[in-house]
Amino acid sequence: MNTETVIHPSAVVEAGAEIGAGVRIGPFCHIGPDVRIKDNVELFGHVSVMGGTTIGEGCKVYPMAILGAPPQNGKHKGGKTTLDIGANCTIREGVTMHTGTDTSRGHTAIGANGNFLAYAHIAHDCVVGNNVTFANGATLGGHVEIGNNVNIGGLTAVHQFVRIGDNAFIGGCSAVVGDVIPYAIAVGNRASLRGLNIIGLKRSGLERSDIHTLRRAYRFIFDRSHTIAENVDKARVEFADSPTAMKIIEFMSSRGKRHYAMPPLKAVVDDDTDDA
Repeated sequence: MNTETVIHPSAVVEAGAEIGAGVRIGPFCHIGPDVRIKDNVELFGHVSVMGGTTIGEGCKVYPMAILGAPPQNGKHKGGKTTLDIGANCTIREGVTMHTGTDTSRGHTAIGANGNFLAYAHIAHDCVVGNNVTFANGATLGGHVEIGNNVNIGGLTAVHQFVRIGDNAFIGGCSAVVGDVIPYAIAVGNRASLRGLNIIGLKRSGLERSDIHTLRRAYRFIFDRSHTIAENVDKARVEFADSPTAMKIIEFMSSRGKRHYAMPPLKAVVDDDTDDA
């Protein structure tokens, strides 16, 4: 592996910045004094990295991306906050990721192996898991939490403070204003649940029996003849032997009262037509 660091003569790297081995910084990049760039990162040109930003090993950042800009939050008082980006992320053209807010978490965290397509935006104080894909123009408001293996379609906006669970799939051009449970598909403005992400579950290697159990749990939890709270309490007993079903149940009961994306009122619950 190449350990030589190459910085184009037109790039500006301010004193105090920490640059790892094998880093390549292309033309007209600007690196601020509090930035840490770990080994084998490549900035292709016209990239701006500012604030207390750390870029993990092996990331590739394309032109016009801006990483570590101050939060777009009127409550921010100007204190030092941070942005951490995990290893091996691909950050395409025009992507923006902001640092945290000094009156809140103070930290924005991006996991490893993410794929952030052109003009995606991650706002202040967000927490994003590993192996995510944000299609072009996908946007997070502040304080959003995204689990592992989540896919967010192009031009989709996620409202501030919303949570999206592991292995969920959010369709393009959606407006997500409520929490999306793990393993679910959500689509629309405002986004509603359209069943489970069966294709994603199969690709993840989940056994057929576990998928069928998840489907039963999904129907059980969203049975309209009882309240969601009642269903979740009963599901905790009914599906105690299923770690995958319990992941949904714990997600729905771990943060007190929350607004959730729900199946459409007249829709068949779990209407995914793919045969598990």
